[in-house]
Amino acid sequence: MSNENEKRICQNCRSKFIIEQEDFNFYEKLKVPPPTFCPQCRMQRRFSVRNERNLYHRECGLCKKPIISVYSKEKIFPVYCSSCWWGDKWDPMDFEQEADFSQPFLSQFSFLLSKVPRSALNSINAKNSDYCNYVGNAKDSYLCFGSIDIENCLYGSPYESKYCVDSYLIRESEYCYECIDCEKLSHSIFCQDCSNSLDMIYCFDCKNCQDCIGCAGLRGQKYNIFNQQHTKEEYARKKEKFIKNGRAGFDEIAKKFQELKLKFPHKFSTILYSTEVEGDHIVQSKNVIQSFDVKECKDIKYCKQLIGAKDVQDVNYCEFLELCYDYIGFWKVNNVRFSNTCGESNNLSYSDFCSSSSNLFGCVGLRSKNYCILNKQYSEEEYEKLVPKLIKHMDDMPYIDQKGRIYKYGEFFPSALSPFCYNETIAQEYFPLDKVEAEKRGYKWKEKEERNYKIDIGTENIPNSIKEVEENVVGKVIECEHASTNEHLAFCAASCTEAFKIIPAELQFYQRMNLPLPKICPNCRHYQRLKKRNPLKLWHRKCMKEGCQNEFETSYSPDRPEIIYCEKCYQKEVY
Repeated sequence: MSNENEKRICQNCRSKFIIEQEDFNFYEKLKVPPPTFCPQCRMQRRFSVRNERNLYHRECGLCKKPIISVYSKEKIFPVYCSSCWWGDKWDPMDFEQEADFSQPFLSQFSFLLSKVPRSALNSINAKNSDYCNYVGNAKDSYLCFGSIDIENCLYGSPYESKYCVDSYLIRESEYCYECIDCEKLSHSIFCQDCSNSLDMIYCFDCKNCQDCIGCAGLRGQKYNIFNQQHTKEEYARKKEKFIKNGRAGFDEIAKKFQELKLKFPHKFSTILYSTEVEGDHIVQSKNVIQSFDVKECKDIKYCKQLIGAKDVQDVNYCEFLELCYDYIGFWKVNNVRFSNTCGESNNLSYSDFCSSSSNLFGCVGLRSKNYCILNKQYSEEEYEKLVPKLIKHMDDMPYIDQKGRIYKYGEFFPSALSPFCYNETIAQEYFPLDKVEAEKRGYKWKEKEERNYKIDIGTENIPNSIKEVEENVVGKVIECEHASTNEHLAFCAASCTEAFKIIPAELQFYQRMNLPLPKICPNCRHYQRLKKRNPLKLWHRKCMKEGCQNEFETSYSPDRPEIIYCEKCYQKEVY
């Protein structure tokens, strides 16, 4: 392999990308060839195998009980409830295949994927949380996704939190609503990038604050409204006036708050206790390049949402891992490549939903196994001889998809092998496409299922205040505002459910927090939160403080209206 930087053309999007000397060193360490897809297309491809939020009713293929699943009824492989999938009434080894050198290896792997049963949901220790997916240690929660250690949480992606509703990546918080990228908040609503604060309403980048409304960039403040200091009595009086006006009062705050946010400088990136890092929302990390939402990581590149990672590239949604490449999902893995959602395992390649295993190549659903290829058991000596032959075979006879994209050894498996359509996956959240464009690029598309429901409450009839809401609203079908106006935002149109219901725990939360009912469905609310976050992309820019010449990589694109400062200039504004 080369020891110099090289420019290459992505075989998917045809854009130029650079493979740097450090990348080649990493590939050599893992004994993999350099990629033929650019970093963005590699991430999009991994995201296209992960469905978090789209849930369906069907029955377990083994016990026949009705279940909730991420797999719709038309999927060709069996789907088991969690207890059956983890039980001993079936054996993934029964689906073993002999390696066939007359056809591409990924075609054989695709056939195995179509036969091995899958777990309806991907959760561990989820008690009374049947509608949650990719969660661990969840209790009494509903429609939460990608969460750990949560209790009484609804609609979102909280961590180590209780009684949080409609959140995205908030940690160690309680009684929060519509909060994004926050930590250690309590009784706060519509906050973003805030921490260690209490009783906040529509605040951005406020730390160690209490009782603030519509504020940005405050530190250690109390009783502020739109960054203006008030007495305790003045604050209480004005807050009561806002709250008394219900939704109209919150809308008034939101409008003034957005105006203030654009006047107040934004730091180029959220980076805490880290050195030599590049990306956004990076905490306690070192040598992190073009990565997002990572904590306690070292020597990583092109990653999103990792905790405790070391020496990895192109990895997403994982905790406690080392020496991994082009991998998505789960935790405690070492030396895993081109695989999906494998846990507590090491030395895996082209494997899917395997756990507590080592030395697997092209396996699906295996547990506590070693030296297996296509779910067939081999001796250590047989395995070590056959794997190099298969790698060579993948190069000699690669898989070629319908768009002519070539998949030799060293590429994550094609999106065509995903069990999901493009608009069912998180790829649609971060790389949104409409049906025409998706199919043009060779992705599958799922048409909306026909919904047989009668609207009980039209958007125009949703009460302005929670005090006007009667208890019998629970279970009624409420029209989503996006559907009622036929003005879907392009960002969420493909996922809008067009109607939604309020559950008992949700109504109790709104009553406790004195919040009006939402006017859009949970999916649209999720996409609205994503829209408030910066993209998973960086631009080279200069500090906008007059006289400052500092430059940096930032997720704020040059055409954005925010004022962007370097770290030094920003600190002068907020401290």
